Amino acid sequence: MGYGVVLAAVLAVSSAGALAGQPVVKKAPVKTSAKPTPAKRAPAKPVALSPAVTSSTDTLTSKFEVAGIPVILRRVTANNVVAANLYLLGGTRQLTAKSQGIETLLLEASERGTAKYPRDVLRTKMARLGSAIGVGANADWTTISLRATTTGLDSTWAILADRVMAPRLDPTEVELVREQFVTATRQRKDSPDALLEYLADSIAFAGHPYGLEPTGTEASLTQIRAADLKTYHATQFVTSRMMLVVVGNVSRTKVESLVRETLGRLPKGDYRWSLPDPPAELPGAYVIEQRTLPTNYLQGYFHGPKATSPDYPALRLACAVLSGRLFAEVRGRRNLTYSVNAPFVERAFSLGGLYVTTTQPDEVLAIMQQQITSLREGTITDEGLDRLVQQFIVTYFLDNETNADQANMLARAELYQGDFRRAAQFVEELRAVTPEQIQQAARTYMGRVRWAYVGDPAKVTPARMLRF
Repeated sequence: MGYGVVLAAVLAVSSAGALAGQPVVKKAPVKTSAKPTPAKRAPAKPVALSPAVTSSTDTLTSKFEVAGIPVILRRVTANNVVAANLYLLGGTRQLTAKSQGIETLLLEASERGTAKYPRDVLRTKMARLGSAIGVGANADWTTISLRATTTGLDSTWAILADRVMAPRLDPTEVELVREQFVTATRQRKDSPDALLEYLADSIAFAGHPYGLEPTGTEASLTQIRAADLKTYHATQFVTSRMMLVVVGNVSRTKVESLVRETLGRLPKGDYRWSLPDPPAELPGAYVIEQRTLPTNYLQGYFHGPKATSPDYPALRLACAVLSGRLFAEVRGRRNLTYSVNAPFVERAFSLGGLYVTTTQPDEVLAIMQQQITSLREGTITDEGLDRLVQQFIVTYFLDNETNADQANMLARAELYQGDFRRAAQFVEELRAVTPEQIQQAARTYMGRVRWAYVGDPAKVTPARMLRF
């Protein structure tokens, strides 16, 4: 999620006043917004998004290729921890409805043994090293990540590389991991928030690859067998799908040697990374999942701009402003919830959202609509915006303290914006956003909301969800 969730409580106290089943798809009514009140601050020139910043802005980080694999290395000498993230590019675009979850399942199953490391040997060795190897998946890529000390890097990398290059995929072991995955997807129904997020993401991107689930569904996982994983590995684990980001006290020579002697020996393949096609302009819609719960859960998403757009930082700030106002009004003044926010979701094509858990969903929906209208048409003061941006900057650096966080930050900049050095422009881009741009982002994107609702259907009026 974006920084809106993190800052909601802070904004409510310090900035809110200053910033004064099956989907049922129906078209939302079209409304014309009034012209915004002019802001006091003179418009700042937006930061240009196409040219890369000069290398002098980040002398610690470099990019190079090893055996066709792009590598980004940030040399950090302040600690002896090394974070290495290997990205398998493509994400849900590599999947079909039947193969959802196959890549994540394969990588998790590789922990059960490789050509060089039988299961028990692998686990014992990892325990002795004190290192960690993890697997994560999102809409645009799958990550297998390494966390090790500088002294344990060589041994940990050897295990990670063998998991990627030569997993055993023994049918018995695969079956055990597959059953764990199936159980986890079933348990999603037991967690209102997990179910809500799954439904909201699916309806927001109906018909788009982002609508698929990278970790799989019960239906898809039930059909996947060891033979399917082996076929997928043979065709999809190629160097053209890979990017490596390393952050830590390690030299370029060391990284080149590790990659060349392991992953660099894999087939090249013919994959080419590109941003996904934009999602379709869908009308407002909703899906309702009946549950008997103490409270009700609402999550709505609206499509935002692509990561290379000047509107990207503007919508990020607009969501933060809205989060603060919703927190102040829904929780602070009316006490209708313990959790409300307007998240910003970072993807190649971003999402903005509206989330609440409440016993009075209709009342909260009305407040959300009022606050969006106020954001579009009201006044954002220079003082309030400056304070908000400064809070963002503080949170930004706090969120990128660890080597692992920095690796992910560099990867997003490289893949979404075309240059890892764009990560260094984050602060500059935020400071260049004007009040007019925030309001324009609200008018442009905060509409055609597609909702997921988990709770008592009698407590929510569908027509209210379609007014956004």
